[in-house]
Amino acid sequence: MFLGQVIKVAMVSLLLLSLRLSLLGVFSTVLIGATLHQPNFVVILADDLGYGDLGVYGHPEIHTPEIDRMASEGVRLTEAYSPAPTCTPSRAGLLTGRYPYRSGLVRALLPKEKWGIPSSEITLAESLKKNGYVTGLIGKWHLGGRKPFRPGRHGFDSFFGLLYSNDMTLLPLVKWPRLELFRDNKRIESPAKVKTLTRRYTEEAVQYIEKNHNRPFFLFLSHTMPHRPLRPSDEFRGRSSFGYYGDVVQELDWSTGLVLQALKDNGLDERTLVIFTSDNGPWGRSGDGKLQTRGMTGPFQGVKGTTWEGGMRVPFIARMPGRLPSGVVRRGMASLMDLFPTFIEESGGAVPGDRSIDGKNIMPMMLGHEESPHSEFYYYFRKKIFAIRSGQWKLHLFRRKLNSKGRLGDVVRLQSPELYDLLRDPGEENDLASGNAKVVQNLTVRSEVFHASIAPTLNLPSPSRSVLSGLTTVDIAKKKPRLRP
Repeated sequence: MFLGQVIKVAMVSLLLLSLRLSLLGVFSTVLIGATLHQPNFVVILADDLGYGDLGVYGHPEIHTPEIDRMASEGVRLTEAYSPAPTCTPSRAGLLTGRYPYRSGLVRALLPKEKWGIPSSEITLAESLKKNGYVTGLIGKWHLGGRKPFRPGRHGFDSFFGLLYSNDMTLLPLVKWPRLELFRDNKRIESPAKVKTLTRRYTEEAVQYIEKNHNRPFFLFLSHTMPHRPLRPSDEFRGRSSFGYYGDVVQELDWSTGLVLQALKDNGLDERTLVIFTSDNGPWGRSGDGKLQTRGMTGPFQGVKGTTWEGGMRVPFIARMPGRLPSGVVRRGMASLMDLFPTFIEESGGAVPGDRSIDGKNIMPMMLGHEESPHSEFYYYFRKKIFAIRSGQWKLHLFRRKLNSKGRLGDVVRLQSPELYDLLRDPGEENDLASGNAKVVQNLTVRSEVFHASIAPTLNLPSPSRSVLSGLTTVDIAKKKPRLRP
């Protein structure tokens, strides 16, 4: 009788174990199936690339066959905007889905500062990690150099690149370090060999794709070029008829082709949404009392650091064979902030509900199912709304003056706001404010109400104050340093 009970207990235990294993198999299959159906995301971000600097956007001399082919196989947007006309705030907007004024990251951060992206901000990398993604940043970070602000603290599993821009090099008066190349938190090269960076970023990106081909990933390939100083590699120097600027852009094109090929070689082509874009318009320089630029902005005026269309309208190409249509051009407002909700919702996740997210899911727009989800766009420069767009209308409220040397200087409020019809006048040359008083009043009020609704997380001080506050007494040279604006 005792033996019979033992056998009965053993049989029940075996039955329960079998049931558990079956359930585990079902859950594993569901989990694996969900993972396989989650798309990968690759963002290729050029630094200071103008709207008109690619062949597909009309450049007459710079040849970009790989990016042009990407556009022919995907969707090209003609009214995509950067969140701001400079490096740090643009990246903050892209990675948080929020206007940079919300986080307080309203200007380019400098080495030695004690400020950076607030810990309260949720980045795209953090959100995708929670949804099972592996995340990697290759290239420029520029959201803070001290350890609490580095990529690994804000959602990225791996990092290979620069903490700042390539022009933020050794300044002995304020103890700025040489330009340094990092792998995660380890400095591996000082000074960084800038002319090799595009090639090395590309090699890292290809290896990253190969390493993570069997799990969902987010790769942020944030290039250093064509930010000044221009440093084409030996292989690309002199290839373009457009000088060093054309050389570095054509090298970016070569890089993009290799990344797309790596996706194909690893069977990920139809499971990966790839975005090619720029952080803002091309850099400007002074000459004859006017701003000039080596980059091209198509039909638009303005450069990096301005809120004219040329400073904030950027190229934007999206490719995902089998999901997105091929060779399609979409009109309507979009923003780099839209990548945040678009990627999260495409991955099966939920956009954070405890904060204002300014980006919108633009997948329906890119598919052609809906119009642009944006009713307005705010052109921020630092802590002010310089302009607002709604539909065809764009109203300018503030502007940066040109000084006697032709450089961008002080901010002034326009005595009379300027109104432009972007559909008929993309170059913003014909001010229509006098005949459209109601439109001017409406847009002015909307900009004031929106701005007043935001309480910035960080009150970032001026560049000079911020740098000096990050130094100790011994760090400060006897002679007062002259800092760049």
